[in-house]
Amino acid sequence: MAWTVRGRRQLSVIEELVIRDLGVIGAASLPLGAGFTVLTGETGAGKTMVVTALGLLLGERADGQTLRRGSVAAVVEGHWVVDSRGPVAARVIEAGGELDPAGAGKAALVIGRSVNAEGRSRAFVGGRSTPVGVLGEIGQDLVVVHGQSDQIRLRSASAQRDALDRFGGAEIANQVEEFQSRFRTWTDTQSELELLTTQRDERIREAEELKAAIEEIEKLNPSQGEDVALAERAERLGNLEDLRMAAAVAHEQLSSQSAEDVPDALGLLETARRALERVSTHDASLGVIAEAINNASFAVSDASAQLASYLAGLDADGGLELEAVQERRAELSSLARKYPGGLAEAIEFLAVGSRRLMELDQDSDRIEQLNQEVTENRNQLVESGRQLSDLRRKFAAELSSRVTEELKALAMAESELQIEVQSGEDFTVSGGDQVSFLLKPHRGAEPRPLGKGASGGELSRVMLAIEVVIAATDPVPTFIFDEVDAGVGGASAIEIGKRLFRLSKSAQVIVVTHLPQVAAFANNHLRVLKSTEGEITESSIQQLDEEQRVEELTRMLSGLTESESGLAHARELLKSAQEFA
Repeated sequence: MAWTVRGRRQLSVIEELVIRDLGVIGAASLPLGAGFTVLTGETGAGKTMVVTALGLLLGERADGQTLRRGSVAAVVEGHWVVDSRGPVAARVIEAGGELDPAGAGKAALVIGRSVNAEGRSRAFVGGRSTPVGVLGEIGQDLVVVHGQSDQIRLRSASAQRDALDRFGGAEIANQVEEFQSRFRTWTDTQSELELLTTQRDERIREAEELKAAIEEIEKLNPSQGEDVALAERAERLGNLEDLRMAAAVAHEQLSSQSAEDVPDALGLLETARRALERVSTHDASLGVIAEAINNASFAVSDASAQLASYLAGLDADGGLELEAVQERRAELSSLARKYPGGLAEAIEFLAVGSRRLMELDQDSDRIEQLNQEVTENRNQLVESGRQLSDLRRKFAAELSSRVTEELKALAMAESELQIEVQSGEDFTVSGGDQVSFLLKPHRGAEPRPLGKGASGGELSRVMLAIEVVIAATDPVPTFIFDEVDAGVGGASAIEIGKRLFRLSKSAQVIVVTHLPQVAAFANNHLRVLKSTEGEITESSIQQLDEEQRVEELTRMLSGLTESESGLAHARELLKSAQEFA
């Protein structure tokens, strides 16, 4: 596993790691802190579970198989001290978490993760439940983890390019950012051009269909609600004779213009009013009723006038109009059936389709414009890529020289690291460079790619040398090395211990190792103890004092913790390391 950290300047420290029910570890608390911490113990004791626990805190995938047998869930908790104004603190606050003041511009941060048997997990940052992805974002600013698998990763071209870019710091990072911006611009315009070009025939057909549809709508020129109004008009015209007859009968009953002997409503009301008025002098209440009848007469007269107007307004040639209305309705109905939303959608389509047609009609102009833009963007991309390549070559020479010097101190005195940067114009988002790390094992030998010419032990030392050199320009808060010293022994192991100690002067270093020569240089020694009592193997973690360290180094040297010669050798090794410090 590995987390790459770019251009960070934030210092942070893991103060304590708490583990419960993870693998063979039932319950353990690891006091860590600044400097160089080493974890040792017998094979199978659970040292790797410590790295697994840190991986969970930093967003690694959860696996229910890592739970201790019989447990409900594994819980991991990390206590960090971070820069109170750094990016980690900002991301924690953004996620809703809380930080406790720790003095001198620092803040205390607690990160937690639980995993159940089904592999489901929950993450906590600053006391607040958060998505696991937040742990990964924070982890990029906190820790770089190197395991034996990273020896394989170091062989990849992308990992080698990333290492070179990290060494280049802000200068390369800024140029990479500019290149990526130009790359996105070029690919966007290129994609649009390809889309327009490959879909040209389809877009021509679409334009033709749009033109036909728009012409049909424009020819009919429908208006909103016209179909409803025509339906009402058709209903009226279709019943024209019935309407005329009913209106005529009603008008005749209200105000007859035929023979005088045919009574109508107005005449009857007038007769009633006069009869009451003749005797109203004998009873005033009849006068009131006579007035009411007079008002009713006015209302009937008004209704009669309206009926007369209605009859006059009825078209004499309603049949011809009905035919025209029905023809218009048929045309509108035919149009409406072509659109799910009916006539209203057809009218709306006229505006939308016109805009789309205008866009399609401009394809030729747009293609010509895009061709020019693609050419210009490509030229700018090539120039930006050239500048990036020049920077990479510059820093490749410097990184090669510095790592080679480190290798001399790591018992690889005749080895030389050569970094080649081969440039081309087959660009990806990372540029057009092929970065290759070549190792020349001794004078006169041909340099070979790391993946082909280096042993596991040599890869461990090369990886450590690279990290030591890069740390000078791209500080990392915490390094965790998981047995990256595998395949190394003797004088080489001592030099690795020295380099790890020097690295701990500028960063927190945590190392899982089997080598006493490496463990002797730590200022904090933790031992993982395995107990086989009972049915379940269980491990615990112990912080060692001076005498206990001698005992553990003796075990690592000879396997005999009470051997006098082994104890003497362990004390000598520890003294030598302390004198170096």
